[in-house]
Amino acid sequence: MVRKIKKAAVIGSGVMGGGIAALLAGAGLKTLLLDIVPFDLDETEKKDPAARNRIVKAGFDALVKSRPALLMQPKDVDRITIGNLEDDFDQLKECDWIVEVVVENLKIKQALFQRIEPVRKSNAIVSSNTSGIPLKKMTEGLGTAFKQHFLGTHFFNPVRYMKLLEIIPGEETLPDILEFIADFGERTLGKGIVWAKDTPNFVGNRIGVHGIVKTMQFMVEDGLTIPEIDALFGPALGRPKTAMFKTTDLVGLDTMYHVAQNTYDLVPEDEQREAFKVPEFVTHMIDRKFLGKKAKSGFYKTEVTPEWKKVRKVINIDTLEYEEYENPDFPCLVAAKKAKTLPEKMKAVLYGDDRGARFAWKAMAWALIYAANRVPEISDTIVEIDNAMKWGYNFEMGPFETWEAIGIRRSVEKMDADGIPVPENIRKMLEQGYETFYRTDNGKRYFYDFASGDYQPVAVSDNVISLATLKAGGKTVDTCRSASLVDLGDGVFCCEFHSKMNAINAEIVDFISGALDHVDTHGVGLVIGNQAGGMPGAFSAGGDLFYMAGLAQAGKYDEIDTFLKKAQDGLQRARYAAFPVVAAPFGLTLGGGCEVCLAADRIVAHAELYMGLVEIGVGLLPAGGGCTNFWKKIVASIPDAVTGADLTTYFLPVFQAIAMAKVSSSAADARNIGFLGPNDRIVFNRDHQIGEAKKEVLRMVDEGYAPPVKRKIPVPGQAAQGMVHAELFNLQSGGFVSEYDVLLARRIAHVISGGDVRKDSRVDEELLLKLERDAFVDFWKNDKTAARVDHMLKTGKPLRN
Repeated sequence: MVRKIKKAAVIGSGVMGGGIAALLAGAGLKTLLLDIVPFDLDETEKKDPAARNRIVKAGFDALVKSRPALLMQPKDVDRITIGNLEDDFDQLKECDWIVEVVVENLKIKQALFQRIEPVRKSNAIVSSNTSGIPLKKMTEGLGTAFKQHFLGTHFFNPVRYMKLLEIIPGEETLPDILEFIADFGERTLGKGIVWAKDTPNFVGNRIGVHGIVKTMQFMVEDGLTIPEIDALFGPALGRPKTAMFKTTDLVGLDTMYHVAQNTYDLVPEDEQREAFKVPEFVTHMIDRKFLGKKAKSGFYKTEVTPEWKKVRKVINIDTLEYEEYENPDFPCLVAAKKAKTLPEKMKAVLYGDDRGARFAWKAMAWALIYAANRVPEISDTIVEIDNAMKWGYNFEMGPFETWEAIGIRRSVEKMDADGIPVPENIRKMLEQGYETFYRTDNGKRYFYDFASGDYQPVAVSDNVISLATLKAGGKTVDTCRSASLVDLGDGVFCCEFHSKMNAINAEIVDFISGALDHVDTHGVGLVIGNQAGGMPGAFSAGGDLFYMAGLAQAGKYDEIDTFLKKAQDGLQRARYAAFPVVAAPFGLTLGGGCEVCLAADRIVAHAELYMGLVEIGVGLLPAGGGCTNFWKKIVASIPDAVTGADLTTYFLPVFQAIAMAKVSSSAADARNIGFLGPNDRIVFNRDHQIGEAKKEVLRMVDEGYAPPVKRKIPVPGQAAQGMVHAELFNLQSGGFVSEYDVLLARRIAHVISGGDVRKDSRVDEELLLKLERDAFVDFWKNDKTAARVDHMLKTGKPLRN
């Protein structure tokens, strides 16, 4: 039997349950969302279906309205049906996977599973999203068949955006069930799978909450402030900008407290059990309902003055009053800002000698030791712990990767000097002469295994291609400061950007040309992609504005035109190359990054794709072929058999996308806008993306790839411009757009529609490209564009002038 999940059920419509339902719907599954019937119904309401579904409807409405969005696109909601646990319980018999996400109460869960057992299909999988209750206790008294199909699937919130999915096998779970859910979670839902043991709070929260609460305890002891801790435990140590306390505000203080208390209660033998005792000031905050973002006040709070100015405040842990604060700084953080790499930044902070550095070292040292002592209790390998913290807490490096980055031997010597107990497994490793937790040999990554005392290969899915591992294995064909060409094997190469935010600069433009030459001689196809870190990360955040601004300020407009011509020629050369070119965008894919993708034969996009031609925000327009190729992509969807199509109906969405700087909220939304076409693909797991793009290249080669033929392009001409001019007049009259916005938009319409030509004309591609360049240069000559660019470079925000 081939196992498939055609329909799933989620029981519990709270924040987590709603998030799981939205994820499943986005992945294409019919999803049943159930919750309890309200307890307080009167006799009339007990007969009213709407009243009986009041709780689940509230959860459903919350997931639809959530910001940031939980749904990949609004119409995904059509895959979700709602019901209650009395009237609709029998619908569970239609489901292939039932996910329990109810309140963390053992008796409630046991009663629910006892009801599910006789209803579920014989081969249906049942899983719990519990974070603290042992699986064994939840299934007491249930039959063997149920236990064989039961496991823990612990998602992290917000479900759409957090990569981690912890899978916890039950004592009797069938191996093929575990393998299937792991593959489904990784491939279909796009999650990073961490195998956890049935221990309190599993891997991510056991390590993560320990670090948070222990640091809070140290903060109280040493007299540091909340903003000082967040300054130390932010990007300088490879942590998110939300650092520690802002992250807790997002999660919820009550949630953090529950995990900490639950762990404390269930780990009497833990050598750092006391590290899970939340400081008293936090419990007082919870009593006062200062629960974080959901309560609009937590460790931080934003107030608005009568003048509508936002004032950010932080709680005083002694008075529990909110106070204004300034961003703190320490000499170690100043040194970290000057460092070029993350390991150098970490060393600057952790080995500094100021008050902040001493605190950061103490908190980090105890966190590293705790992680080492949890192997094999919560997981068999260091890999699971590192991945859990990267995928569940957005750390750039996991605990063991961090330890290696700062130097294992050096840190152990400092721990010894400070009287901090070093775990025996770490001492044994150093005594063997091993100085790293990870190493790469012949393009394969290995980890140090405490059990065997030797290095073992890191298990990697066959669908994963790591550019870093390939480069470490000598597969770099060519490189410069901004880009590299990496051999993916089988004649396929990857052009990888690695400039700041992967912005398209002159060096990348030249490099792409050389990459095309190399593939033409030595390969069968090219992938354009990278594996930049961060959430959502940046495939390419646009063009290099500093470079262009410098040319404009010097009045070198001819050089701007020359650069644009080179960029256009390079991307159009890729478009008409004798081999397939596949772009693999993810995250921020803006401006020039979007243009690169529009010039490719195919796009293999990650589901989290924020794509757009946003140049109008700085008073410009897409001029690297963006206007031309976006229009071509849209009209290419018109079948040859359709004659006399009204091109203005195709023109308007293209114009609006560019003139309004539309950015997709997901890859599905990018398809709705038109950036992705019917032949382009969406993958949910970013780790699979380069591998899937390579497969796409080979598939096209196998099918007998032939490059597209350059033909004249149908354009709507002046008729479309007239429509736009009338609408812009109305918008300006209503005060919705400025005079300069109108000037920019009219010129964009002029370019897309083919310039001064009649309705339904056909023009050469070169004409549209020339119109792009001319408009771009003319915009740069205007002081208002210069002002918009200058404001963006200085503030990171658009200027409306």
